[in-house]
Amino acid sequence: MNTLLKKSKRCNNRSFVLALTLGGTILLGSFSCTAQKDNLSVKTTSSKKTKGNPFIRNMYTADPSARVWADGRLYVYASHDIAPARGCDLMDRYHVFSTDNMVDWKDHGEILNSSQVPWGRKEGGFMWAPDCAYKNGTYYFYFPHPSGDNWNTTWKIGVATSKSPASGFEVKGYIEGLKSMIDPCVFVDDDGQAYLFYGGGGTCEAGKLKDNMMEVDGEMKKMEGLTDFHEASWVHKKDGLYYLSYSDNHDKDGKHNQMRYATSKSPLGPWTSQGIYMDPTDSFTNHGSIVKYKGQWYSFYHNSALSNEDWLRSICVDKLYYNADGTIKKVVQTSGLTK
Repeated sequence: MNTLLKKSKRCNNRSFVLALTLGGTILLGSFSCTAQKDNLSVKTTSSKKTKGNPFIRNMYTADPSARVWADGRLYVYASHDIAPARGCDLMDRYHVFSTDNMVDWKDHGEILNSSQVPWGRKEGGFMWAPDCAYKNGTYYFYFPHPSGDNWNTTWKIGVATSKSPASGFEVKGYIEGLKSMIDPCVFVDDDGQAYLFYGGGGTCEAGKLKDNMMEVDGEMKKMEGLTDFHEASWVHKKDGLYYLSYSDNHDKDGKHNQMRYATSKSPLGPWTSQGIYMDPTDSFTNHGSIVKYKGQWYSFYHNSALSNEDWLRSICVDKLYYNADGTIKKVVQTSGLTK
């Protein structure tokens, strides 16, 4: 089944069209380049002391993938918007940040850039939303990047590995046999089985990974039961129930990308749509992750509060709560910026 991605002009245009051809069917949609109230006091080690969101203010960051590793720290793997804003085609590197108290954040620096991808497009750029997984003593960093000049039809899901969670990553290749889609998420279940999720343009696919974490075990299949899926799939598990969260196609009154979620008793669905867990931010896009740290669940996302520019985004975090029946209460977005 062939996938064809077509996009008008540059990704800094606020409205553009993606035509996704699947078995002769044309699906149209936008393709982005990615409660209780509690204020979080935050300061970054690489900039002046800050309070609240965004929690990284010394650079523009987006697409936060939050993971908790065995050293007891929470790590956030983020993409990097380049100033001045010229669109998401210039995104060409990744940073990682970590904390042990959700207050003090350490910038571990740049861990990978497009010039280090031997199979990548020669012009660079287009290092979009990443993820990281751990298995058998190795950290696996997954990132989408095109391999050709026609970037929209040549996306690959690259893999870099390291023995450290925040440094020393080397590109080992990419996952063979995938469609030209973006936004990898790797979920490792309690039994050690890893699953790859990815998508874009209205389609989310998933499948098992082999033990080497670089090959698909069997076929990828479309995730059924998702309402208005756009991109940014993320999977977490709570009390035996699987949650698939994602960005939708909402575009109304200047507001964009709500965050939705669905639940299942299986990591590969079928899924039951449960609704919206986060309203649009002030950014054209949103891309989130959900993680539990030291007994508290958190929702990571991005906005444009620092820049007021759609393609100069900043990562944020707020506490996330569940109802007694397992559904998610809507996240209340907080800010530490003075108006």
